[in-house]
Amino acid sequence: MSASKHTASPIVITMGDACGIGPETIAKLFRGSQASACFVLGDIGVMRRAARLTGGGLVVAEIDVPQAVIEVPPNVLPVLQAQALPADLLDAPLGTIDARAGAAAARCIEQAVALARRGAVSAIVTAPVHKGALAAAGIGFPGHTEMLQSLSTEPGGMPPPVRMMLANDELRTVLVTIHQSLRSAIDGVTFDAVLGTLRIAHRAAAGWGMAAPRIAVAGLNPHAGEGGLFGDEEITTIAPAIAAARAEGIDARGPYAPDTVFMRARHAPGHPGEFDIVVAMTHDQGLIPVKYLGVEHGVNVTLGLPFVRTSPDHGTAFDIAGAAVASAASLAAALAMARRLAAP
Repeated sequence: MSASKHTASPIVITMGDACGIGPETIAKLFRGSQASACFVLGDIGVMRRAARLTGGGLVVAEIDVPQAVIEVPPNVLPVLQAQALPADLLDAPLGTIDARAGAAAARCIEQAVALARRGAVSAIVTAPVHKGALAAAGIGFPGHTEMLQSLSTEPGGMPPPVRMMLANDELRTVLVTIHQSLRSAIDGVTFDAVLGTLRIAHRAAAGWGMAAPRIAVAGLNPHAGEGGLFGDEEITTIAPAIAAARAEGIDARGPYAPDTVFMRARHAPGHPGEFDIVVAMTHDQGLIPVKYLGVEHGVNVTLGLPFVRTSPDHGTAFDIAGAAVASAASLAAALAMARRLAAP
């Protein structure tokens, strides 16, 4: 198939780890109406297997250029075959860590970024990868965020400052530190890191129509340090960064006790949140509250990239891979978020 007329750039969905649930959730997504104007970058054999596993009756068609999605009829899953994938990828057992799947996932990400950087796609939605599989393949990144940052760096230039946001309809959290040990993450909570996160979160909010977001900042220590009794990072680092952000016109407030700030920010029926975004200091501090509200609704957004990137907030779920029971709800939410953020 090839494109016959100009249309808006489509959205690309990367296949993710071929041994996990990503291909299955993609196949389920394309059985519904929400998957229009998008295509999969991956292996056509893997995607045809996913279509069979999830009930059959879904045509998987190879396209040769992204714009060819305008010719794809309903109930067809368009796949742009990624280049340089392992020839024996389908031999990698479902539900296992396999270097072939890790290598294939990385190749898909690299090629998706290349499409985004030349304007061939309007956004990237990534299906889950497995950090162990990436490592087994010799990929020197712990996850999507760091890889996307590296791939977005100009030759000889500095990597763009990026941050991870996890969001659903009730709560948005942005992280100061991401994939590192807790011990090293504490050292990573610096004045510059906190201020940079506040700047990135404030700028990104314009992407979803929020010019002046109310940003709450969680403390690092219990009770936000209790005036220095349980640690002084709030006094020496976090509060000064908040003050600097406020001097730039950013509505940043805190630091607040981490065990209550997420409840205060949550938008729920009958309970309008006090804040629009919570900046959290560490990975688990920020992600546990959002995931507790339901992984089927959460979306991971990488802020600070020169293109839109979203993903579901769950992993590869090797324990259920191949069982066709995985939900596509979070992937659908990630696609919807990508559409909103990529809209002109």
